[in-house]
Amino acid sequence: MKHIFTIILFFISGLTFGQLNGNSTPNYYELISIYESLANDHDEIELYQMGYSDYGLPIYLCIINGAQDSLLTFQKAKNSTTILINNAIHPGEPDGVNASLMWINDWVYSGKKTKDFPLIAIIPAYNVGGMMNRSATSRANQDGPEEYGFRGNAQNLDLNRDFIKMDSKNMFTFAKIYHGLDPDLFLDTHVSNGADYQYTMTYIASVRERMSPSLGHLMHDDMVPYLEEKSSKYGFDLIPYVDLKGEVPEFGIQIFNDLPRYAMGYASLMNSISFTLETHMLKPFYQRVKATKVFIDNFIEWGQLKHKEIEIARALARQWESDMSYYPFNFKLTEVHDSIKFKGFEATHPLSQVTGMERLKYDHDQPYEKEIPYYNEFKAMDSVFISDFYIVGGQCSDVIVRLKANRIQFSVFQKDTLIQLEQTKIIDFETASRPYEGHFIHNGVKKEVSLAAVQLKKGDILISSNQKNKRFLVSVLETNSPDSYFNWNFFDSYLQQKEYFSPYVFEDKALQILNKNSELKKRFELKKVNEPSFANSSWDQLFYIYKKSDYYEPTHNVLPVFRGMYETLK
Repeated sequence: MKHIFTIILFFISGLTFGQLNGNSTPNYYELISIYESLANDHDEIELYQMGYSDYGLPIYLCIINGAQDSLLTFQKAKNSTTILINNAIHPGEPDGVNASLMWINDWVYSGKKTKDFPLIAIIPAYNVGGMMNRSATSRANQDGPEEYGFRGNAQNLDLNRDFIKMDSKNMFTFAKIYHGLDPDLFLDTHVSNGADYQYTMTYIASVRERMSPSLGHLMHDDMVPYLEEKSSKYGFDLIPYVDLKGEVPEFGIQIFNDLPRYAMGYASLMNSISFTLETHMLKPFYQRVKATKVFIDNFIEWGQLKHKEIEIARALARQWESDMSYYPFNFKLTEVHDSIKFKGFEATHPLSQVTGMERLKYDHDQPYEKEIPYYNEFKAMDSVFISDFYIVGGQCSDVIVRLKANRIQFSVFQKDTLIQLEQTKIIDFETASRPYEGHFIHNGVKKEVSLAAVQLKKGDILISSNQKNKRFLVSVLETNSPDSYFNWNFFDSYLQQKEYFSPYVFEDKALQILNKNSELKKRFELKKVNEPSFANSSWDQLFYIYKKSDYYEPTHNVLPVFRGMYETLK
C-alpha cells in the first residue's frame, strides 16, 4: 500500500519514480503541470487561473464535474451541491496536495461519474510563495516528505490567519473563488503540531454554538458520525483535533475556536459546512496521504448522499441569518465537558540527556485506550443589536475594497447629507505588545455609543444589514467582535489626537473656562482632592480641563463607522 499513490501520480504526471518514491510531493511547477495535463486529457476536468498570489504566480482552481464552460460551471456551482477543497495553505503540510491528485485519478477511472455527483473544486496550491520556498528542514517535528514548502507566504504571513484582514493578494483571489462557487462543503487540509498519540487523522469541525441550528445539526449529528464510522472501516480511526487542556491528553482536549480569521471559520461564517483536516505529524508521509485520501473520499461521498438535506439546511441557515436581530460573539469555551475514548501513549518524564532536567516523552511501548475529558461547549459572552444599516466613510478605501471582495452590497451617497446616527467613540483598549501577522491587534475595547447628528459627505457608503453574509458584515464592522476591522488596526489613525496645547498658553484659558463653568470647576476641585496623582500633575489638570473644553477636537477616537435605523432616513 505504501507506494500506491506513487504509481498513480507517476501515471498521471509523467514524473520520475525518483521524484515520487512514496515520500515526495510535487513542487508548484510540477503540480500545475499535472493539473494542466488532467484538464487537457479529460473533458470532465477544467483548470482556471483565478488570480495572482503575493509571489506573482497564479492561483489555480481545478473543477471536476463542472459544465465545461467557465460561466456555466460557476452557475452550476451555485445551483447544485458544491465541495471546495483547499490545499497547501501551509505548504510544509502537503498531504492534501498528493491526496487530491489520488482522488482525481480514482474518480476518472473508477466509474463514479453519476448524474447527482457534486461539483468538486480543488485549489491545488493556495500559498504559492510558500510552495516556492522549499526545504527539508523547516518542519522539525514532521516525518516527511523529503522536501516541502514553507508555512509563511512571500510576505512571511501565515495565510490561515488572513481571511478577515486580507493582507495578501492570495486572499483576494480566494474571495473571488469562494464567492464565485458559494460552496456547500469546505475542507482545508493540514498536518498537526502537538501531542503524540495513535491516530493518523484528526479533524476540526466548526463550533456548533456559532452555527445555524440546521447546519449545526446536520454537521455534528449526521456528518461527523458518518465520517468517523467510514474512516474506521478504512483503518483510520478519526478523532477531534487534539487541542490540549493541559500538558498531555489525559487532562482533556478541547474544541478549537474557529474564528473568521481562519479558512474554515471564514467559510463557516458564510454558512458552509466547514472542516479542517489535521493528519498527525509523526506518522509517515505516505500514511498521512492515504488517510487524507480516505477522508476526502468519505467527505465527498457524504456530500453526494446528503445533497438534498444540505441544500435545505443551507436555505434554513440563510433564513436564520436574515432573521437574526442580535449578533452573538466572543465565544468562550465553558468548563462543561463530556468524555471521549482516546488512544494515546503513556507520558513519561525521564531526565533529558541535553538539559539534565525532566523532559516529556511519550512511550510507544505503553499504548492505552481510555476515556478522557472532552470540552466541547462554547458560550457567547457578548451580543450586539444589529442595526438596519451601517455607514462607512468613503475615505476608508482599505475597508471598502475588502467589503467589495466579499460581495457586500452598498450604495454611495451622491451629496453631502446630515443624518442622526449612532457614533462610536473609543474610550480605552489594549494592544498586543508584539506584532501578530503584521498587526498589533487590539482587544478589551471600551467604547461610548451615542446618537449624534453626523455630517456625511459625498462618497460615503451605506450598507444594509439585510443582505447575504449578514454575519460577516456585522463581525467586521462591530468594534468588539474578535476579528473586527477595528481590532485588526484598520482605524488606528482615528485613535491619535492631532492637536494639543502649550501649557504656558493654556493656563489663562483654563482659568477662564473654570470661571465660566461652575459645575466643571466643582468636579475639577473634587478630582484633585480624591486623586493625589492628579493633584500633583499640572499637565493632567490642564489636560482634564482641555478635554472638557471646546478646544478639544471632537473627532478624536470617533470611528468613521456609524449605525442607523431606516426611520432616521425619512
